[in-house]
Formats: sequence, C-alpha cells, structure tokens
Amino acid sequence: MMHDAPVTPPLDIVSSMATRDLVAALASSYAAEAGRQVRAHAAGGVDVARRVRAGEPFDVVVLARPAIEQLCVDGKLRSEMCVDLVRSGIAVAVASGRAIPDVSTEDALKRAVLAARSLGLSTGPSGQHLEKIFERWGILAELRARIRIPPPGTAVAAWIAEGSVDLGFQQHSELANVAGVAIAGPLPDGVQSMTVFTGAVGVASGDVDGACKLLGFLASPAAAGVKRAHLMDPA
Repeated sequence: MMHDAPVTPPLDIVSSMATRDLVAALASSYAAEAGRQVRAHAAGGVDVARRVRAGEPFDVVVLARPAIEQLCVDGKLRSEMCVDLVRSGIAVAVASGRAIPDVSTEDALKRAVLAARSLGLSTGPSGQHLEKIFERWGILAELRARIRIPPPGTAVAAWIAEGSVDLGFQQHSELANVAGVAIAGPLPDGVQSMTVFTGAVGVASGDVDGACKLLGFLASPAAAGVKRAHLMDPA
C-alpha cells in the first residue's frame, strides 16, 4: 500500500519593517535554492518583539541587535543560534517635488531640522537616535511639538510621501524607491548611526535544524549581493 510522503511544513521568518523587503527577497532565494518553503512576515519592531515574547512560533526572528539580545535574555530566542546580518544607516527625506534641503554637514542638518514645520521619526532605533541628537543640540524641547511618530508598522516614508511631515528620518533602506519620497542624503558624519540587524532562532521553532540552515543562508556570502541591493551592508 502506497503512502504519501510527509509534507515538510514551511519555515516562518519574521522581521521589523526596516528589513522587510530584504528578508522577503532572501527568503525567496533560499526557498528556490533549498526547495523549502519559507513564509516571510513583517511588522513594527515593537510588535514583533511582543509576539515573540508571547510565544508565537517563529523559526527565525530578525530585529535590531538590542531587541534580539533582550529576547535572548527573556528566553524566547536561542542565544547560541544568533548572528549579525546587516548594518543600515539613517537617511533624511522630503516629499517629491519639494526643495531638497542641504544635510551634508551637521550644521546644515541642524538648520534643516529647525526650519521644518514637522519632523517624522520612527519608533525604532533611528527615531531614538535622532532624539538623542536633538537633545545634544539643545533643541529637543523646542522640537517636541513638531515631532510626529507613526504607530508601529506604519512607515515614516508613507507620511513623507503624503505630506504629513516636512522632513522625515528613517533607515535608508525604508526610504529608497518609495513613490513620492525624495532622499536628501544620509545623516552626515558625526551624527550618523549604523543599526545592526541580527537574526536568531526562536525557542518556539518546531524545526530548529531547518531554522539554523535558513539563518546560515541569511548570514552567508551568497546573500551579500542582495543585501547591498537593498542598501544595507553585510555585517
């Protein structure tokens, strides 16, 4: 009597919005190469961490390194199966068609920030970094009423494109190739911050071996070209 071969369940990988497109592209490449279906999920980083902490059975989780480290401490990710994947810088953008401000130096950036009627910052590492810069410049209190922060899962780029904010800051990868958004440039030297995004295997994974193989591919030299195409540097 013939029996059908057992169907291998797909692997589930989840990431924050900053690496959504990159992770989706790499998941597709791995699926084609390994013959194993991979489902890529994405949400705001805060929401992803909450879902992992609640025990949602993701095989691989990709978030900014501090979030991954905390989830390892919380016992939700396997610290021995954890690897840095990419480094990503912050860029500044305005709506297409508007005058593009000079942000090439720290002084120029400060002038552009002070001249903007509204500023868009994310809930993630880039937004936290910018608030520290504004505080160092001594203008955070003055800017507070002008700072707008989209809810987790909503991109600053969307608010820039629709004109809800005059000047927006986000990971370069999230601003690139978004209709209605014009990038003024990266943050200048002295205020730039590179976020490291890290991958780890979930404690709740039902296929630790399969998850490790997927994570290994994400960190491999074979993935470097896709990472650069998405404006991120291999870690």
